Amino acid sequence: MSLFKKKKDTAPAADSAAAMADGDSATDLDAVMRKYDRESNTRIWEGPAKIAVQLLMAAFSLYCIAMTLWSRALPETKLCLFVGTIIVLGFLTYPARKHHVRSNYIPWYDILIMVLGAGAFYYFAFNAMSMIEIATRIQPIHVAIGVVGILVLCELCRRCVGLPILCVAGALLVYTFYNQMSWNADFMVALRNIIYKLFYTTSGVIGTPINVCYTYIVLFIIFGAFLERTGIANFFISLANRVAGWSSGGPAKVAVISSALCGMVSGSSVGNTVTTGSVTIPMMKKTGYKPEFAGAVEAAASTGGQIMPPIMGAAAFLMAEYMNLPYMEVAAKAILPAVLYFAGIFIAVHLEAKKLGLKGVAKEDLPAWGYLLRKCYLLAPLVLLVWLVSSGARTMQFSAAIAIAVAIVVGFINKDERLTFKKILEALEAGAKGAITVAVACGMAGIIAGCITVTGLASTLINAIVSLSGDTMIVGLVLTMLCCIVLGMGVPTTANYCIMASTCAPILIQLGVPHVAAHFFVFYFGIVADITPPVALAAYAGSAIAKSNPMKTGVTATKLAIAAFIVPYIFAYNSQLLFVGVDGWWSVVQIAASALLGIFSIAAALNGFLYKSIPMVLRLALVAGGLGMMIPGTLTDILGLVFVAAIILLQRTNAKRECAVEMND
Repeated sequence: MSLFKKKKDTAPAADSAAAMADGDSATDLDAVMRKYDRESNTRIWEGPAKIAVQLLMAAFSLYCIAMTLWSRALPETKLCLFVGTIIVLGFLTYPARKHHVRSNYIPWYDILIMVLGAGAFYYFAFNAMSMIEIATRIQPIHVAIGVVGILVLCELCRRCVGLPILCVAGALLVYTFYNQMSWNADFMVALRNIIYKLFYTTSGVIGTPINVCYTYIVLFIIFGAFLERTGIANFFISLANRVAGWSSGGPAKVAVISSALCGMVSGSSVGNTVTTGSVTIPMMKKTGYKPEFAGAVEAAASTGGQIMPPIMGAAAFLMAEYMNLPYMEVAAKAILPAVLYFAGIFIAVHLEAKKLGLKGVAKEDLPAWGYLLRKCYLLAPLVLLVWLVSSGARTMQFSAAIAIAVAIVVGFINKDERLTFKKILEALEAGAKGAITVAVACGMAGIIAGCITVTGLASTLINAIVSLSGDTMIVGLVLTMLCCIVLGMGVPTTANYCIMASTCAPILIQLGVPHVAAHFFVFYFGIVADITPPVALAAYAGSAIAKSNPMKTGVTATKLAIAAFIVPYIFAYNSQLLFVGVDGWWSVVQIAASALLGIFSIAAALNGFLYKSIPMVLRLALVAGGLGMMIPGTLTDILGLVFVAAIILLQRTNAKRECAVEMND
């Protein structure tokens, strides 16, 4: 799901016109999106064909809204119709190879595959009751239909999601066959059992992830598409400019704030990086930041937007469903980790600016407060959505539908970017197109979960990880982290969480990690896959705009996002960072203050500058002190504070002494 896809008419914020005029910012953003964001590697439709595809996608969005709100059909019928149509739209959108795209062209074999794949799911949809009645007594023709449906879905996954999740699903399918054959040597019996579980029950392709996608995610994607067309992205960038653009290294701080705000309602780290980065990265370079640092700041902040409450790229609503918690409780628990994440980036940006002696944007070039206040109504759809969901006044689906209607009204009010019938059609089309990747990824997550269920692999994996871990949970956490990073490569936020919640979270829960902490742990590491080398798509997209070294940009982004790699381990051991088990308001204040000081210490150590350059020994001491303050506990807080305060005082004293010597000379 990508809310803020780059559009050629996106209006930049203050001073961005000059920035974009700079020769270094003449990068073809569409080419960047096509290279690093699979959702942008699409077929080219023109003329009547474009109109036909656009109308088909718009109709699908309207169909999803209507079916989600009012349909009482069998789950098997609704979900199979949904997946079948997703396959049709997917093959109309994504070519077999991104380098072989011709205008108004789809090869005959793609049409054949599309018809066979969609037909398999439509067959089940229109014969759902009879298939339920015959249960495991399915015939060879039914097995063939199921095989075709699963294989076509896998091919579409390769095209629009990528190979990592497909490789995992493929390995699990092979293991599932091996497991079934070990019980019964008859290949056809094993195949029939597997296809029945994965295709004809709600424990496979049309399992919980697809159900969640159909019920909730699609409506939030459509809502995001309409919200984009109200002009809220430009409002966020202008607001960030007004708040932080004037300070030292202002443009980089603008990137952090605007990317957090835009990414909060976006579901694509790469899309967010390219959209806001097209404005902020040239401004950062013009201010004096190195290209690698500029691209890394935007990538890290855009990725962090996915963990920013209250929306969290729509994952907050899904987490509430998976964890069986009130939505507002999930959003509240996400506040402190998100603040730590962005505080770490903000501090690193500030220290880098001080080290380089950089200035901010002139105040007269910043947007006026009066203008921003007049535009506050653009926030109405977001505020209403959060209120409706948190109050429980309406169901999540109905709340999203109301928010869509309000976004349309707001779009008509906004004179600068007034909503038109054409934009409404484009929003419906964008909603359907954004749903394709998420739905396919959720379908693959269903296959993965189904394979684990059929084989009982979950207990095997848990036992293996427990045996590897021994008495130290850290080994299990590291192994789970690696799994999350691999599975999260290039997967949109909402589908990312569905996959992690279905596969990795149960392992941590069995290892003894608290339920809430386990879900937050896997979600965080699934998200940071986009800035973790070697497959750091958001960082590479940022480097393409900044014209920097991709690997250096990825490494720098990882350093900037260090909080995302530390905080999950801390709340896995002690959930107080998630406000679980805290004793009153004083405990909350202590945890928040000590954690912020801790992340400041670690950010300073990684940057290597605090009043003056920091020697390596003191940098290591800052890391130790910072970790001490981030680990909940009074004793560790006091020890960490002593370490950090002593180093800050020493650095300040030495810097003043050196300055005095220079002045005397």
